[in-house]
Amino acid sequence: MKDYMDQEKLRIVRERDGFVAALDQSGGSTAKTLEKYGIPKDSWETEEEMFELIHQMRKRVFTSPVFTSEKILGTILFYKTMESQVNGKYTAAYLWEDKNIVSFLKVDKGLEEENNNVKLMKPIPDLEDQLRVARERGVFGTKMRSVILGANREGIREIVKQQFAFAKTICDNGLVPIIEPEVDINIPDKKEAEAILKEEIKAVLDNWDQNDLIMFKFTIPTEANLYLDLYEYPCLVRIVALSGGYETDEACRLLRENKRMIASFSRALLQNLFAYQSEEEFNDALKDAIDEIYEASIKD
Repeated sequence: MKDYMDQEKLRIVRERDGFVAALDQSGGSTAKTLEKYGIPKDSWETEEEMFELIHQMRKRVFTSPVFTSEKILGTILFYKTMESQVNGKYTAAYLWEDKNIVSFLKVDKGLEEENNNVKLMKPIPDLEDQLRVARERGVFGTKMRSVILGANREGIREIVKQQFAFAKTICDNGLVPIIEPEVDINIPDKKEAEAILKEEIKAVLDNWDQNDLIMFKFTIPTEANLYLDLYEYPCLVRIVALSGGYETDEACRLLRENKRMIASFSRALLQNLFAYQSEEEFNDALKDAIDEIYEASIKD
């Protein structure tokens, strides 16, 4: 275990009931998120103005009286969000000091073009710099996403290899990586792709240094509890699930079928929040989403 890892944050992420809120939209997804929130594209002229608008949306979520550690144990941040401030503090410091919520940093740079039915991550040339700043800001871990579009063992093996290579660097820098090999929910061979993914992950974990702590963020599997036995590896801190494009009710229904898997939802958390809502309306909608996602995460 790394000497400078925060043991209280580790205990929270490993043991506390709750879920991880994913608020790390970046690049092209930022404009789409703002549009769904009710802010059209003609509301900004520059990228900086766009990111300021998305930060204000996130700040509204973070500072809401219903966004608390009672049901939320962690939040995934975009780099610009980490470097922005909430109520006079850097975002991760605000979340920890004022809310007792742990922060993770999205470190990937997006996806390569599809090859072998997968989309690998683009290179991350500034990974060490991102990790250094994250430690300075009090961030606990990271998240990085790649995508599987078919049951192609060669492609899936490449995804797993790349994810664990980055994960090793992150572990060596004292942070806990969330490995996210998303399986597209719409592919016809989703179940087969998930079976291959698990086999390839276990092949790596069998030779992994169990002191290098990791997490996984999986698409909710077609076969319930498919990934449950990964907890047999001492290095595994927690398994979280992405909503994958499912509406909130469906994502929560599927999540309830999987023991020891908690939510790390983005769309399902934000889908009923709008810029024009009053504070009461906004907080009520956010509370309803938090309550539903929390209940689906603590079914064990």
